[in-house]
Amino acid sequence: MFTKKQYIENLISKPVNYTCTHLADHVDGMRHDAINDHLRRGKVTARALRLAEGLIENQPEAYFIVDDSVQKKPHVRIIELVKRQYSGNTHGVVKGIGVVNLVRSVDLDFYPIEFRLHAPSADRLTKNEHFRDLLRRAYQAKGIEADTILFDSWCGSAENLKFVHRLNTIFVTMVNENRLVSLQPGDGYFHLQQLEWSPQQLRFGRTVKLKEVPFNMQLFKMVAPNGDIDWMITNRSPGSIDTEVVQQENKWRLRSEQLYRELKQLTGIKKCQCRKQRAQRTHIACCHQAWFSLKVVSKKLKTTLYQVRNSLWSEYLRLQLSQPRISAYHPT
Repeated sequence: MFTKKQYIENLISKPVNYTCTHLADHVDGMRHDAINDHLRRGKVTARALRLAEGLIENQPEAYFIVDDSVQKKPHVRIIELVKRQYSGNTHGVVKGIGVVNLVRSVDLDFYPIEFRLHAPSADRLTKNEHFRDLLRRAYQAKGIEADTILFDSWCGSAENLKFVHRLNTIFVTMVNENRLVSLQPGDGYFHLQQLEWSPQQLRFGRTVKLKEVPFNMQLFKMVAPNGDIDWMITNRSPGSIDTEVVQQENKWRLRSEQLYRELKQLTGIKKCQCRKQRAQRTHIACCHQAWFSLKVVSKKLKTTLYQVRNSLWSEYLRLQLSQPRISAYHPT
């Protein structure tokens, strides 16, 4: 009988080819359709994964990071959950499976807490609804603490900002330049880029009110050396932080990108070719568990996940170099 444990260990140990057929070829007496059937009948879900709770120190001095990624599948035709959607990595529309992740970060360490697949055709939920549900479950159902939430502009809607503010937490997020703000009650609303900034305001931000949001926030204008402008807002009190702190926290948000990169390069999260959505969901959940397996070992050895993974083939490489099964060809 094929087990979830075997499938996860397969994800950890393979450098390439994550298909059910390839796995079946390396398990005695196993057929590839039995593995496919196991994935389709699997009970592994994003909600059921509670892998981080035993590994984190549950103190409030931490960040929650909410971000999304797209597991690109540009050449597939008949895999459920695959749809055309915007990818921030490629800055365009691609075919793939959307994933919304909640990550908790302290110092240089981070762990995924939970994730959701963006599949409106299956569950009729938007990414913004996943955003709120992930945070609600983390704080209320799981009791995990983090006093600051970082997220990108895609989830900076008025409803999301009000929801996070009601959680009595701090948020720091980017906003698009087409958002409307007001400086004083009764002044009316205008676009962000219409604001004039003094040197003092560029350093410490300025108090504004976003349209449809009932509380004041601090707005920061971040000007890059090439002239690009990012707009950041936070519900911190006026004068409590400056632009340098906001820039650092915005960089901290990119830790989620490291998680996506490791899931892609070390667990084959994009490589499953099963057609049914249940099989894809099980595969992605198992990939997260494979990531945790590598993370635990890397923490113990005080090394990276990549070094842990590469060490699996060190003994094989030494053997092949000393006693190669295929010798180099030398023409006579």
